[in-house]
Amino acid sequence: MRFRTLKKQSKNKTQDLSKQDIIENNSLFPVYIDRIKAFITDMFMINMPILYIIAYVVLSGKDAFQASEVAQFSAVVLYAIIYALFISISAQTPGKKAYNMRVVDSKTQQKLSFIRALWRFVAFLLTATTLLGLFLPFYRKDKKALHDIMSGSMNIKVNAE
Repeated sequence: MRFRTLKKQSKNKTQDLSKQDIIENNSLFPVYIDRIKAFITDMFMINMPILYIIAYVVLSGKDAFQASEVAQFSAVVLYAIIYALFISISAQTPGKKAYNMRVVDSKTQQKLSFIRALWRFVAFLLTATTLLGLFLPFYRKDKKALHDIMSGSMNIKVNAE
């Protein structure tokens, strides 16, 4: 059998799951604590270097960073762009990869576009300020948080590669 044919068959096997199959099979969703651990890992691996570079390379130190609203806003914007790039290119951030998760479209189980990934990050910021959206996965069968609902995305488990 040709390699191209084998490759197409392996892709089709991963896309055969319907939305109903995913919702009914609770083992396909990551545990919520793993989502939190992935978020903390991302904060240390992506956001901390950004903050360090802005505070100590661009500015003169932490006092200058704390005094500058532009520097703080630019750190958030830069983190949002990097996060959206990770999600749109590989459907995983470093933290999600460490805990075997992917962020995919709810309907097609395909990767999100850059704009939708960016919207997901903005929606996360909005729902995190109220905390209500972050507790929603405890009450839903599909384990979606409010930012997942707003962006039409979902977290799924993947096998370690």
